[in-house]
Amino acid sequence: MTATRQILVTSALPYANGPIHLGHLVEYIQTDIWARFQRLRDNTCYYVCADDAHGTPIMLRARQDGITPEELIAATQKEHEADFADFLIDFDNYYSTHSDENREFASSIYLKLRDEGHIHTRTIKQAYDPEAEMFLPDRFIKGTCPKCGADDQYGDNCEVCGATYDPTELKNPVSAVSGATPIEKDSEQYFFKLSDFSDMLQQWLKEGHVQKEVANKLDEWFEEGLKDWDISRNAPYWGFEIPDAPGKYFYVWMDAPMGYMASFKNFCDREGVNFDDYWRPDDQDNNKGNIKTELYHFIGKDIARFHTLFWPAVLDGAGYRKPSGVFCHGFLTVNGQKMSKSRGTFIKARTYLENLNPEYLRYYYTAKLSSGVDDIDLNLEDFMQRVNSDLVGKVVNIASRCAGFITKKFDKQLSAELPEPELYDEIVAAGEQIADHFEKREYNKAVREIMAQADKANVYIDENKPWVLIKEEGREDEVQQICTQGLNMFRLLMTYLKPILPATAEKSEAFLNTEFKWSNIDQPLLSHGINKFKPLLTRIEKEQIEAMTHDSVENTAGESQPDAKNGNGKTRPEAAGGSPLAKDPIADEISFDEFAKIDLRIARIVKAEHVEGADKLLQLTLDLDGVTKNVFAGIKSAYDPEDLEGKLTVMVANLAPRKMRFGMSEGMVLAAGPGGKDLFILNPDDGALPGMKVK
Repeated sequence: MTATRQILVTSALPYANGPIHLGHLVEYIQTDIWARFQRLRDNTCYYVCADDAHGTPIMLRARQDGITPEELIAATQKEHEADFADFLIDFDNYYSTHSDENREFASSIYLKLRDEGHIHTRTIKQAYDPEAEMFLPDRFIKGTCPKCGADDQYGDNCEVCGATYDPTELKNPVSAVSGATPIEKDSEQYFFKLSDFSDMLQQWLKEGHVQKEVANKLDEWFEEGLKDWDISRNAPYWGFEIPDAPGKYFYVWMDAPMGYMASFKNFCDREGVNFDDYWRPDDQDNNKGNIKTELYHFIGKDIARFHTLFWPAVLDGAGYRKPSGVFCHGFLTVNGQKMSKSRGTFIKARTYLENLNPEYLRYYYTAKLSSGVDDIDLNLEDFMQRVNSDLVGKVVNIASRCAGFITKKFDKQLSAELPEPELYDEIVAAGEQIADHFEKREYNKAVREIMAQADKANVYIDENKPWVLIKEEGREDEVQQICTQGLNMFRLLMTYLKPILPATAEKSEAFLNTEFKWSNIDQPLLSHGINKFKPLLTRIEKEQIEAMTHDSVENTAGESQPDAKNGNGKTRPEAAGGSPLAKDPIADEISFDEFAKIDLRIARIVKAEHVEGADKLLQLTLDLDGVTKNVFAGIKSAYDPEDLEGKLTVMVANLAPRKMRFGMSEGMVLAAGPGGKDLFILNPDDGALPGMKVK
């Protein structure tokens, strides 16, 4: 079938200052499924992304780590790409905003905007850190909200009342870099005249390119009047210098969206695709006989204004096409609450992968996602039950119940006809409704419909009982037909699930000796040879969930994490991840009475050993006043085991034992520091006696 549509899809660019976690993956899994679905429907669909590699946080983080920004972003990109690949995110190209292509787009677009009169300069007062000797990005200033009086709020918006304001309006401001009180200092900055595009943007929004909830929210901006957008930052700054402004750099939000274009340009140059087909204005597509293409951005709701106001205006002003659609999604909660390090629910992508199959999470997210911007919850108990019930108990069960008979009794050959073609046709007909749900990003509805069809298939097998009939003489042909019917229904279900479960679909294709295509689902496999069935998926065990959450506590000990409320792929560069004075946005408050229950004791480390198969753990044998305790501690990066033996340390003595993959951990030792080699177990004075309580 000839491709009917030409589509370019992007996800928001993850910031190159920290690891991918399960909140980020909501977006990449959602986008990947949509792109895979389009390809399965024989459309051309390219999916590109990149690391967002500029901004003050990266400069400060690299300085803190004693490396160059280039080294930091290269190492982070390598980790990001590995995580995405293992979660089966199928990018056509993954790149970086710190690239020659992106520098060219940033410069050329800026110059076009300048020449068209959309750029102007003016002197403004900005917050300046007198100790660090640098102008402060908005989110490197903390203080009291000028609107509602909430303390410890960022310099650009209040997380309590939702107000937005200038950093200079913040009360009692403090620099998150040095802790000093910022001063105001005059600075000439470059501004993009967003108000020039007010009419165009209002018309574009009315045309349905964004969700109604987002369009309604943006109405508030138009009611207040669109303000000019500051697109420059002062040195020192990690990014691209503005062509005609020495010492001034493009604000990261100016060049970051251009990373979509840069990544696609890099792909086009390598693969021989025409870049202009996808980025020329829509009117050129309509009037000059060019290929009609579509451009879609998948993003988190927290960065909607950048993608639905600034970005379309910049594109329009520079002579490029505007997005066909910007699809916003909500954030991720775990067990009904914000992701938490202490509860083990701040789960990195790599920690998940070390414990569970990535397709389980892909399926669960799909079962929860809709086309709206509501948050979704990863309930770990429901996650386990739904995967076990739907994927293992319903879908895979169909194949496992039928495959053995075909292999052993019928020389791996399917029958020449289906005993109930009407049932097969019913499941084929359901495909159009399923496809419509996928297209509209109503993934939860698609999953419900697929599982309803799986129920039909299982009822058919239960009612016909091939395991009973095979024992009755003369009914072998009937068994072959029943199992052929079952395996063909399994093929349909796996075709519908292929965008969600690509690895399982590939294994199923090898088993059934065919490629799953949407275009031929109406043609059952008859008189067809299959291969020996191999297990496709296994049940999730509770111990795997417990190990993952325990590992998450271990793996985040002593680390500064990006803002976990951002369920999208775009942890913003203004977030103060890496700054020791920044408030931890995911820490949980406890009462004094709860804290008083913690029994801190001094123990002697009798023995310390490496843990085979663990990257970060050491196994410690502790002497606690004559009682031996076994503890696994995530301090391997900072200590050699032999250096610890004989030392005293502080441990939580009344922590309930927890079963891990490597054994039982009977407590926790306390450590502090920025992480890596700079992680220090609390080592009290050697004169203290083992078992002594810490006051």
